[in-house]
Amino acid sequence: MSRRLMLETWLHARREAWRAAFVQGWFTGFLFEFVSFGVKQAWSCLFGGLMLALLLVTFLVYPADAPLPRYDFLTLAALGIQVVMLATKLETWEEARVIFIFHVVGTIMELFKTAAGSWIYPEPAFLKIGDVPLFSGFMYAAVGSFIARSWRIMDFRFVRFPPIWIQVALAVAVYVNFFSHHWLPDIRLGLFVASALIYGPCMLFYRPDIRERSMPLLLGLVLVAVFIWFAENLGTFARAWVYPSQGDGWHPVSLDKLGSWYLLMLISFVLVAGLHNGAPRKEVQGK
Repeated sequence: MSRRLMLETWLHARREAWRAAFVQGWFTGFLFEFVSFGVKQAWSCLFGGLMLALLLVTFLVYPADAPLPRYDFLTLAALGIQVVMLATKLETWEEARVIFIFHVVGTIMELFKTAAGSWIYPEPAFLKIGDVPLFSGFMYAAVGSFIARSWRIMDFRFVRFPPIWIQVALAVAVYVNFFSHHWLPDIRLGLFVASALIYGPCMLFYRPDIRERSMPLLLGLVLVAVFIWFAENLGTFARAWVYPSQGDGWHPVSLDKLGSWYLLMLISFVLVAGLHNGAPRKEVQGK
């Protein structure tokens, strides 16, 4: 038996023992399931959580005169975390490939957006492409990692999951609009409507503890976007990147960025859906 399997078996046994000792009725059962959901979500966003912690800690204590710029330290630290997660099988190689694609997609957009003045990276770096430090791609990778790990850890299944081809078409339109709206009309309102029509009928089933729960997939996607928006506020507070309006001092990121993250997150969701061959595992019909 592998060490990972031994650890998972031990943790499962401990959880069953805690449940038997704590759950005495519906209220304590609700509390136990709520805590279990929180633990699974925290475990799912392991990579993103570690990256946010690094942004905040280095902002507070990283030496200004260090020979290695802070951004380069973040790049090497992010790479190290990714290597450890693969070596310990906390992420699969299939998930890593999908996350890497989103990493590249995000970096290309970063190059364009920084050149257009949408945001800047105010600190120096050796490990960069143009004006974009390489750690920035890992912030997109964190979104992909969260979705991929949640899919597996929360045991996702879907009802009325939209065909993968129409999701890909939506993702392509979203990505193109991030570039084209600088010269052509911004069609994001149409993209919001299209995403609601595509994902609105779909139900997401997940397992926070023993019982399977459900919610509309569209609601789940919006909640993830809100979570990312809060994380971006922490990132800008730590001056990992800065919007032009924050040049004279930090303030919360505008709610417009919530919509942008929702659309961008759809690209990552579609990539992870593609990992499951366009047919999410254990999908059922007619429930």
